[in-house]
Amino acid sequence: MDPGRNQATLPMTASRKARIDPQVVAFARRTATMSASEVRALFAVASRPDVVSLAGGMPFVQALPMEDVAATVREVVEERGAEALQYGGGMGHPDLRRRLCALMAEEGVSASPREVVVTDGAQQGLDLVAKVLLDPGDEVVVEEPTYVGAISAFGAYEPRFVQVPMDGEGLVVDELEAAFRRGVRPKFVYVVPNFHNPAGVTLSLRRREALVALCREAAVPIVEDNPYGMLRFDGEPLPCLRSLDPGNVIYLGTLSKVFAPGIRIGWVLAGAPVLDHVLLAKEAANLCSSSLTQLVAEAYLGGDRWRRNLGALVDVYRGRRDAMLAALREGFPPGARWTEPRGGFYVWVTLPDGLDAAALLPAAVERRVAYVPGTAFYPDGRGRDRMRLSFSYPPEEEIREGVSRLAALLRDELARGGGPAQ
Repeated sequence: MDPGRNQATLPMTASRKARIDPQVVAFARRTATMSASEVRALFAVASRPDVVSLAGGMPFVQALPMEDVAATVREVVEERGAEALQYGGGMGHPDLRRRLCALMAEEGVSASPREVVVTDGAQQGLDLVAKVLLDPGDEVVVEEPTYVGAISAFGAYEPRFVQVPMDGEGLVVDELEAAFRRGVRPKFVYVVPNFHNPAGVTLSLRRREALVALCREAAVPIVEDNPYGMLRFDGEPLPCLRSLDPGNVIYLGTLSKVFAPGIRIGWVLAGAPVLDHVLLAKEAANLCSSSLTQLVAEAYLGGDRWRRNLGALVDVYRGRRDAMLAALREGFPPGARWTEPRGGFYVWVTLPDGLDAAALLPAAVERRVAYVPGTAFYPDGRGRDRMRLSFSYPPEEEIREGVSRLAALLRDELARGGGPAQ
């Protein structure tokens, strides 16, 4: 046998056939960057009834009046059943798009139904925007930390992530400007300006104005992800980035927090060039979103019931936020720091020096409490000294108990000398 021959040219023996999986051979190169998020991996553990889950950011849908939701579904099926069970247009049902424009107007965003494409949750919107804007090797700016779902959606298209720090006022725009001066030219800047996931902070008004002005001058689009904007507990609303610069901001919305995640309704609001390509990518992915859930959502958003139900949910979340912050102040060891969100679902905790949130997670689960380590929210795997705690789903007494269990673990680990956080 000639040792210089390429193995691919050797005869295919029965044993070699048995060793090769043709499905693996057929995988595209981009699949090498795909992996299960730490949040998804936690769900199996966090769903155990004996574990207090401060991990997943699930809306508390039990607070919705189920008889009202059931009546809405019945009404749609009885009165518009043939339409609800049929294919629909790729842009989404016109009546729903009008309702979504009215919903955005509540936050000061002026939009036309012609500028809206309905998606299967905002997560599909992230994927579609990335698909039409990113080529392998393109730069994309994200906050540091950033939403884990955005890392997954963007990462499939093989960009180079440029991380810009955050502080108590949100994205540090001066750092973004410095990156532009260094030659960074991203395809877009991705931000979650309201009650950030995972950091819980809100981009200040002066930073919003500075960000849109900087990106407009640099001709860099902004992708504004706004799932939590209507979940405000304290203070006055701030203008959406889209309202400050409609020509340069692509806006992503969702009904997962306003109504329910199970209906899978999100949307992309953008100008014609981007929206046309998003629509083509959407139709290639799934032809259209569910007509049934679109019509249910449209009926639910009629009148004021959605507003009453959302107000009740916000009251629940406010109480749970307060319970978590009080428990952190009471039990967490010196040296720990955390954000104090004015809305949304999350508190972002920085651990005392020497503690590693990723390494401590198995011990936390043994003590029947779960959280998400900070490493999930950095494209480069940093954040081992951080953790995201969610207050949206557990009742107040469970939140207090979960934080107490976690605090005891941290104190015990510090007493043992901890371990190096990287």
